[in-house]
Amino acid sequence: MQGIVFDIKHFAIHDGPGIRQTIFFKGCPLSCWWCHNPESRSSDIFSYEKEEIIEGVKICKLETIGKRYTLDDLMKEIKKDLMFFEESDGGVTFSGGEPLLQYEFVMDLLKECKNLDIHTCIDTTGNISSNKLKSAAKLTDLFLYDLKHIDDNKHIKYTGVSNKLILNNLKLLDEMGKDIWIRFPLIPGINDDKSDLLSMMSFLSKLKKRYPISILPYHKIGSHKYELFGIEYSMIGVEEYGDDEIIKIKNIFTDSGFITSIGG
Repeated sequence: MQGIVFDIKHFAIHDGPGIRQTIFFKGCPLSCWWCHNPESRSSDIFSYEKEEIIEGVKICKLETIGKRYTLDDLMKEIKKDLMFFEESDGGVTFSGGEPLLQYEFVMDLLKECKNLDIHTCIDTTGNISSNKLKSAAKLTDLFLYDLKHIDDNKHIKYTGVSNKLILNNLKLLDEMGKDIWIRFPLIPGINDDKSDLLSMMSFLSKLKKRYPISILPYHKIGSHKYELFGIEYSMIGVEEYGDDEIIKIKNIFTDSGFITSIGG
């Protein structure tokens, strides 16, 4: 069995506790307007021409997005950072895309990591079979759970899918007593209205535990990729938040009793 990965980030410090290795799997069931990794959407490996200027000369190179790994190959990569995991109480984070689209491969990785006592984390959209999520949860120490919108119609409009399964799966993990960090991408004009924020807090307040929230403010870092990969970009003309705007929204969460951070 092989998995398809489009990036591996060593020494990550924002994808869970401690120093981590974050592995980005290809394939995502959502098509979020603001996604800064649009190359992760397709589960296929593809190539594109990349232009570089070297000593004043324009050179075109063929770049490939995605690489196949066997279980042994990826475990060898993970083991390179064992010392950093042990010293910082870190571990491995499986991200994407949606890592659980490659369910069988990720399950094998989780089992191998557990055998080595490596802390495991899954960064998920939540849009995955509840049975698969439940099985993965038994081998996962922490979930970074993306929560984009509580309004189902708006969720469909801006991500391409309903949020019903996503919300039900969050309830499932809550019932299982799993460790969860909520990740909230804050997007201008899409989910930053006060009524949207209050709806989200109302939903989260009904869970058994009050989970910490990481606000991920909209940025344009990946906007150039859309033209590069021939993907329609729906956020043209949308400006990034100022610091004061972000802090104001953060305070809405903290004033309601949620432990809230910006970024990470």
